[in-house]
Amino acid sequence: MIRQLFLVAALWIGGMTGTNAQPVLIGFEDLEGWARDDHAAAVSTFLETCADLDTAVWGPVCAIARQTDDPRAFFETLFLPVVFGPDETALFTGYFEPEIRASLTRKPAFETPLYRMPPELPKGGRWQTRAEIEDGGVLADRGLEIAWAADPVEAFFMQIQGSGRLILDDGGVIRLGYAGKNGHEYRSIGQELIRRGVYQAHQVSAQVISRWVARYPAEGKKLLQYNPSYVFFRVVNEVPAERGPLGAMNRSVTPGRSIAVDPLYTPLGAPVWIEKDGRDPMRRLMIAQDTGSAIKGRQRADIFFGTGDDAGQQAGRIRDPGRMVTLLPIELALRITGSE
Repeated sequence: MIRQLFLVAALWIGGMTGTNAQPVLIGFEDLEGWARDDHAAAVSTFLETCADLDTAVWGPVCAIARQTDDPRAFFETLFLPVVFGPDETALFTGYFEPEIRASLTRKPAFETPLYRMPPELPKGGRWQTRAEIEDGGVLADRGLEIAWAADPVEAFFMQIQGSGRLILDDGGVIRLGYAGKNGHEYRSIGQELIRRGVYQAHQVSAQVISRWVARYPAEGKKLLQYNPSYVFFRVVNEVPAERGPLGAMNRSVTPGRSIAVDPLYTPLGAPVWIEKDGRDPMRRLMIAQDTGSAIKGRQRADIFFGTGDDAGQQAGRIRDPGRMVTLLPIELALRITGSE
């Protein structure tokens, strides 16, 4: 079993050991606030995706999770805490599922298209930039429009979040999920406004950006195009309204328990203990169930806050330091930390 586990995990482990910071094994007693967390909620979220993990590594763990009546003991018995990038300070941000106004047909007040992925988009390569797509008309009149948004900034931020719900002018609701992107790296328009001296860091928010773009339409369009990354969507109405949007594992993410991570360092599906500092400290066991183009590094996580404006306001306040600790099955944890 252990030999098979190592072989299955070899590619991911190779990525780990090829980095310049050896992962460090610590104890559960080193996790600040561990005893006070709701471990049952963490098990419930873990079960959303554990069946999709590699059976050789995670299968036995997943089977026990389904039967456990002591959630805290489940984690403490079958996992060991591992810190990737022990000398680094974590950066925590937040994300949410936006709800925006839209129409299934183009009409006055609904002018911004939300597109399906074009068939010629190269896999793994770069395509046209946001400016080239919007100004060049390469997608126009091809039947790729899913809907038309009322606000270009709302549509822009839905692309950043990677999913969302359309509140249609006829009273209907459509949920969109991530389908793909044009291959260009994300650039923050908020940071660009700070660089230009328009705002100071503490002043920038989605609402502030939206007002600025509305006030200066021509300059606002250029500001949005400063981010060359462009996201395409797909309709995912098979997900019930009460469930969260689909994450990178094609399963619903859970508000306050799912995070987006860099899968080069944190395996998708793994439990991750977060110690987020800042104005609203958080000590909680999360499950790594999503990714994001801006989520890069050993100590980097994006916390999912839920759907709608309230969740968006919570997510927008988060840009905090701290530490993240990945819980791995014992054999795997010992192997990658060199403690076997």
